Amino acid sequence: MRIALFFLVEGVAALVIGFAALFVSFDPVWSAELPQQAVLRPSDARSGSLLFKTDDGYRDALRLGVDVDLTVSGPTVRARVTQIFRNPTKDWVEATYVYPLPAGGAVDTLKMVVGDRVVVGGIKERQQARAIYEQAKQNGQKAALTEQERPNIFTNSVANIGPGETVLVQIEYQEPVQQNGSEFSLRVPMVVGPRYNPRPVVQSVDLRADGNGWGTTDPVPDRDRISSEVLDPAQNAPVNPTNVTVHLNAGFPLGEVKSHFHQVRIESPDSTTRIVKLAEGPVPADRDFELTWKPAAEKAPSVGLFREHVGNSDYLLAFVTPPSVEQAQQKPLPREVIFVIDNSGSMGGTSIIQAKASLTYALGRLQPTDRFNVIRFDDTMDTLFPAPVAANSANIGNATAFVSALQARGGTEMVPAMRAALSDTNHDDANYVRQVVFLTDGAIGNEQQLFETISALRGRSRVFMVGIGSAPNTYLMTRAAELGRGTFTHIGSVEQVDERMRGLFARLENPAVTNLSAKFSEATADLTPSALPDVYRDEPLVLAAKLDKLTGSVEIKGRIGDRPWSVTLPLANAAEGKGLSKLWARRKIADAEVARTTRQESPEDADKTILALALEHQLVTRLTSLVAVDKTPSRPEGEPLKLSELPLNLPAGWDFAKLFGERPSLPAVPGERRADGGDGKVQLAALKRSPVATQAPGTIQLPKTATDAELKMIAGVILLTVSLLLLVFNRRQTSPQ
Repeated sequence: MRIALFFLVEGVAALVIGFAALFVSFDPVWSAELPQQAVLRPSDARSGSLLFKTDDGYRDALRLGVDVDLTVSGPTVRARVTQIFRNPTKDWVEATYVYPLPAGGAVDTLKMVVGDRVVVGGIKERQQARAIYEQAKQNGQKAALTEQERPNIFTNSVANIGPGETVLVQIEYQEPVQQNGSEFSLRVPMVVGPRYNPRPVVQSVDLRADGNGWGTTDPVPDRDRISSEVLDPAQNAPVNPTNVTVHLNAGFPLGEVKSHFHQVRIESPDSTTRIVKLAEGPVPADRDFELTWKPAAEKAPSVGLFREHVGNSDYLLAFVTPPSVEQAQQKPLPREVIFVIDNSGSMGGTSIIQAKASLTYALGRLQPTDRFNVIRFDDTMDTLFPAPVAANSANIGNATAFVSALQARGGTEMVPAMRAALSDTNHDDANYVRQVVFLTDGAIGNEQQLFETISALRGRSRVFMVGIGSAPNTYLMTRAAELGRGTFTHIGSVEQVDERMRGLFARLENPAVTNLSAKFSEATADLTPSALPDVYRDEPLVLAAKLDKLTGSVEIKGRIGDRPWSVTLPLANAAEGKGLSKLWARRKIADAEVARTTRQESPEDADKTILALALEHQLVTRLTSLVAVDKTPSRPEGEPLKLSELPLNLPAGWDFAKLFGERPSLPAVPGERRADGGDGKVQLAALKRSPVATQAPGTIQLPKTATDAELKMIAGVILLTVSLLLLVFNRRQTSPQ
């Protein structure tokens, strides 16, 4: 009897344990599966180090430090970026690192320092450069390769870094100084934010002569080239410490010099020169570095003309700021403004606060004669009103409440939102000026799709891009604004909202300088941009030209509102400049890329132009790369080579959980619709929000935030089976013989 009772109790206990195994919540398994996303740090880990878990414990990972040295000479910036790769492991390592540079930078120099040897790289066609690098890697030689993935995203690969070795890779680039009214600026991007890459589109295609098949069109064919592992700042110390030094020689007496996102120490050798350094030494590479300066006088020079002689040609760079003209006597035309706000996961943290504050400010600037609408998007999309409505207090109140309720979540399907914003149902109404104000961090990989959408659907609209956050995609912003005949404004902190939005509305509310042209009196000029853009209030017109001779003058003409405007500049007055030939070539390459996007040139013709310019001026482009090879083999034959893909910090202010793990619930938004990202049709969504589009293989490895439910189910089934067997056995033992 006691034995029977024992088996009965044991069977019931096993049954309870089996059911409990189905419901008890264990720790998520992704931390063990993806140690590089959530690095476990033993108590003796050094601050700032990165450790990888191995079968026998932990080991050091390759470390990277960056030193950025910038020299401003009047209108241009010469930058030298030194990447220091340290290998504290016992392995021979190949390091790869994705890093950002300014979208307008002309990258022209690569040096690799190995011990006391300096190896200078050269420009080759991209496939040839890659072949040279791979052969050197196989031969055990140290080699470095710099490739462009986007005009603002580059990859450095360094082969055969030996145990305990340090290898320095140095690149240099040239870029123009930016000007807005009386303020001059430079920006150093320091981190590549995670990109949202839409899924490949599966479509029916004719693959065989006797029938149809299935094929895919990938909007981001190089998704694996622009995606890097991102560290969770809650579980990892910052990596990739970066130092920045600026030698500022403005060419005029300086007033205020300011760093907006970093604490700096400023030295003043004389009235026109400043030396700017980070106040506390190297900082984590998690936000852009921005420096602005103003002249001591009230107004900056309205005209700047610079020249450089290279080979048999003269190169000219001109900055011309048209005068600000008040509105004409007649009443200005009212505006139809379509506001678009990105509330995707990458906008989590401080970015969504900045975006909502900016849009709320913009709504308050509308006039009663204006009309407007608001579109919000993540991987779904919603338009507040069926059509643009009058900017009265009731409608603005509804819009403000709508914006205030937004939260950041989900993916970034930007193309359908831009398509909806450019859908102009009132295109025959000439009584309104139509403007699109697009607020986003631009964290997508399918930029080309967005550019093609703007080019095809722009119509009479003008697109004004507002970049939000600590590391916006400036390439997307500037190119989208160029194609949309608008401007790009960056807001990097909540404190900048009022100032930057005031500047934007000064452009929106005042007439642009249109119908611009430039004519040289004597010289034959190859001018860029080939089609001069409209220029808005306080913005300079920036021209670069290649001349056969530096004689005569250039006349620039246009219209400000309904008034003609012109200025004539004698070329003999041009001051000496540096690196102007590189800037001209880089801008010509950008012209060819735009012509390719707008189908003004065939892809083949545009690529021929780009390749010829890149090889002649020794620049890194989509079609060319820099490669450097040390002739002396260093890795012993037979020693294996391990790949080390260096991780990146999460951009400052971004919310890791919003991006990689959380699916927060949001208040219901009336009339919500799903953005398909495919053929452009907008369909009604289900009652619940659709999930983020699944990333295709090769993109950023996202942490798995689900629990190990499948393992629990299996364990529960096993225990239930055992408990049932025990119950059957118990019944047999207690049943009458």
